[in-house]
Amino acid sequence: MPSRSNANRIVQSVDLEALRKKLEHLKDYLAQRQRVLVSFSGGVDSTLLLKVAKEVLGGDALAVLVTSPLHLKQQLQEAKAIASHLGVELYELELDELSIREFAENSLQRCYFCKRLRFSKIQELSEKLGVRAILEGSNLDDLRDFRPGMRAKEELGILSPFVEIGMGKSEIRHMAKEFGLPNWDAPSSSCLATRVPFGVPLSREVLERIEKAEEGLLSLGFKGSRVRYHGEVARIELPEAELSKALRLRREIVEKVKASGFRFVALDLEGYRPSGISFGGGK
Repeated sequence: MPSRSNANRIVQSVDLEALRKKLEHLKDYLAQRQRVLVSFSGGVDSTLLLKVAKEVLGGDALAVLVTSPLHLKQQLQEAKAIASHLGVELYELELDELSIREFAENSLQRCYFCKRLRFSKIQELSEKLGVRAILEGSNLDDLRDFRPGMRAKEELGILSPFVEIGMGKSEIRHMAKEFGLPNWDAPSSSCLATRVPFGVPLSREVLERIEKAEEGLLSLGFKGSRVRYHGEVARIELPEAELSKALRLRREIVEKVKASGFRFVALDLEGYRPSGISFGGGK
């Protein structure tokens, strides 16, 4: 999860000549699809993909945003604002993944059942819109993570242009910065279910408690925070650069997080790290 200074160092390390060739490859790839529907989250990956698709295909580049209990409302509003800024026609799909028993049980395959539902519904929308190619923003670095949802994507024929042309996260951030995209250095995000240990059942009440706690941290200026769920205990992970700030605002943090329904508030001194297979998966 990069700070702005770290993000700048990351993008400066990119091989510019190789990236230029990949950008041309990406444009050719999109042009061949003629009309596309981009699964859009508002993150830097799908934003860049949508930006280039709009540049290549104009009005034949469409976007779809899934709204559900799994995402912070603020993030959804930011995604809508970015799509509007890009001048792209945005469709919204309201889903409730908690209605799927296999998802709510929170097994190691939780992400598969979520993605299977999402991409199936996006396929239905694409058929109504006369779109044959559905694109999503996974990049080369994502292949290193534990991501059962990739299987659902492959089963349903969803395309991942960045993976196919071999583009990683640092290259995406560099290109997004060059295009002037407002979220080029935004922290990585993941769904709220990743805050809950595998095997602990998911419910709307649990997700709402986590969402309210993270929104409270956002209101205090903490971006990219994670509130890991441990029953009555909220374990807060922050980028290491913000740990000293958190200690200064200790009372305010406790007030915000307890207001969401947690009884105890803990600050993880190791800082933020991807949750991984031992916890809830994701970033």
